[in-house]
Amino acid sequence: MNGAEALLRSLVDAGVDTCFSNPGTSEMHFVAALDRVAGMRVVPALAEGVATGAADGYGRMTRRPAATLLHCGPGLANGLANLHNARRARSPIVNLIGDLSHSHRPADPPLVMDTEALARTVSGWTKTVLDVQAVAHDGVAAAAAALAAGRGIASLVLPSDVCWSEGAQVAAPREVAARTPVDAAAVERAWGALSGPASALLLGGDALTGDALLLAGAIARRTGARLLTESSIARIERGRGRPAVQRIPYAPSAAVSFMAGMKRLVLAGAKRPVFSFAGPDGRSRPEADGVDVSTLAHGDEDVVDALERLASSLDCDRWTADEVQGGRAQPASGAIDPDSLARSLAALLPPDSIVVDESVSFGRSLFPQTQHAAAHDWLQLTGGAIGMGMPLATGAAVACPGRRVINLEADGSALYTLQALWTQARERLNVTTVILSNRRYAILFDEMKRVGAKTSTAAESLLTLDRPDLDWVELASGFGVEATRACSMEDFNAVFQRSIEADGPRLIELVI
Repeated sequence: MNGAEALLRSLVDAGVDTCFSNPGTSEMHFVAALDRVAGMRVVPALAEGVATGAADGYGRMTRRPAATLLHCGPGLANGLANLHNARRARSPIVNLIGDLSHSHRPADPPLVMDTEALARTVSGWTKTVLDVQAVAHDGVAAAAAALAAGRGIASLVLPSDVCWSEGAQVAAPREVAARTPVDAAAVERAWGALSGPASALLLGGDALTGDALLLAGAIARRTGARLLTESSIARIERGRGRPAVQRIPYAPSAAVSFMAGMKRLVLAGAKRPVFSFAGPDGRSRPEADGVDVSTLAHGDEDVVDALERLASSLDCDRWTADEVQGGRAQPASGAIDPDSLARSLAALLPPDSIVVDESVSFGRSLFPQTQHAAAHDWLQLTGGAIGMGMPLATGAAVACPGRRVINLEADGSALYTLQALWTQARERLNVTTVILSNRRYAILFDEMKRVGAKTSTAAESLLTLDRPDLDWVELASGFGVEATRACSMEDFNAVFQRSIEADGPRLIELVI
């Protein structure tokens, strides 16, 4: 058995059964082994950023790693931005990165670079396979590392000779260690902080889903503490029947106002809030000086157990959903604006849908106004590297084939990875992409004002997407995705409803 086949069989046995792939010459023996090994679904991508972003979406929804298959250091470099986002989301991923054979590297062929060093910038675990006897063992070690405490990215560099050489053996899966429980002192500190006035519980990671979220809701109801989450959310379960969690606004001025008056902040699986960018005033954080910040559980600790113990110490009742007053919300009509889109989404989101939000500036009101929509998951950009929306939606749809994925996508961000539409069409994925087409990087105009930079003719030219205007209907059609343009809310409501009732991908260009 050659190294590629042994690696593939070992990964499947370890539970890695999906691979988002953009291979090249150095990966051909791995590609050939797919015909001899059952159990691995391979999803092709036209660009490495699509493969890495899709693996992120898959990992967020399943909490299991998908693999990526990337072509040498330059292929990894092309996928790096969405691996950065995945690292911030704590998504489990196993990167398989082809490389030149050991004997060929010293000749300095064109693709030689320090691939392992590049991989370390986004990976919690990185290794280059040294020989064919090690390849399967290194593969299962990578899978275990991706599932270790806090989850993360494991990158395995595969010189082509370890894949084509014979004599490899399949390796058994490794056990993944349980998460570390928090100490009693952390629970006691959180109890004291949340029992006082003007307190908030800030949730992140695993605290935003499943039993942990319901426990947090019960704690907030018992103590009167505000229930918050970070500005950038990897995944949250929300909608009717679930605890309402307020998101800290992205814009610094709004975030400062949002957190004014707070005296105590307890972190549960979340990091202390920080602005994406500092302004000329030099301020980095939204909370006022003197706020007492304590940690119940770090992201790599057992936050579910910590919340259970905290709820027990506070003698909390089990979470029960509040009654939602009034009938079903009605879709908006008339001109398109952020509030109208939010109202229509709140009315029309199908139950158990998955929302991937890269709506950027136009979409800032969408999250708060969809809290009482049908129950759904909400995924966001986590690392600030735009171009994750379409790939993330692709991976989420592969992970959850019975659920409709709604991708709310700014047109500027979409241009980074629009090749994901082809993968959606090829795999017949149930994704509805809503392109918010304002033909400009609107967030950068906002940022110019915030930092005191003056708008100029050159700035206008750099930050607009016109001359020529982009035609998203034609672009989507070229990738095999049925597309429609909507110029009013009535148009949008009708087209959106048809899209969620159909099979396969659809795109709506919403002209704003």
